[in-house]
Amino acid sequence: MSSAIANSPLFNWLLGYESKRKQLLKKAPDGALKDFLSVPFPDLKTPISRLPILSVDFETTGLDAKQDKLLSVGFVEIEKQQIKLNSCYHQIIKTKAQLKESNVIIHHITDQQKDQGEKLRIVVEALLKALTGKVMLVHFARIEKQFLQQACFELYGLVPTFPIIDTLAIAKRKLDKRDVAYDPSELRLSSLRNRYQLPEHHAHNALNDAIATAELLLAQTSKNQQKHTLLLKDILL
Repeated sequence: MSSAIANSPLFNWLLGYESKRKQLLKKAPDGALKDFLSVPFPDLKTPISRLPILSVDFETTGLDAKQDKLLSVGFVEIEKQQIKLNSCYHQIIKTKAQLKESNVIIHHITDQQKDQGEKLRIVVEALLKALTGKVMLVHFARIEKQFLQQACFELYGLVPTFPIIDTLAIAKRKLDKRDVAYDPSELRLSSLRNRYQLPEHHAHNALNDAIATAELLLAQTSKNQQKHTLLLKDILL
């Protein structure tokens, strides 16, 4: 088997996402994770115009999912290429972890807000319920993927898989095709939004960033869809 086929989204889908979903479903305890795993992921051939998407963003106490903690979760649905603002969700999570001053300056979440936050289980359950039957959209997938998997492991003893669209990865592929050197800062959410003439947003708030990422995806895919029908397999991470 060629490496190109082995690394293709379709191959990964058939032997990865769906296979692992079915395997984990047999092991999952009753509850939010099992409900999430009981629904098949969207088909790879689903047009983006009809793809159910949940744009997600996390604020965390650091960058190491095994050492650091989830601090806040924000998400919003995209349905038929429209951002459903009535689906907006934002919640700060209660954690015993000490907040670092360097991080507080960025996310502006105080110790008092953290201490009054919601339990991790409640927030993860809300996220899994909203994510059921959808593809997760993020900007820089490593953070959301690793922290959500770690949270699920702590709560349910399992590490689930999530089909992901990453606006950073979409932009990187486009820039790499130019075969011209570029500054990594061009891949920042704010920089990419500026490239597509999207308005400035209040960064480092989980819900604001989730909405900003949703807007960026719609801008990234709009021109491509004028040329041909864009499918999930075309932009899946």
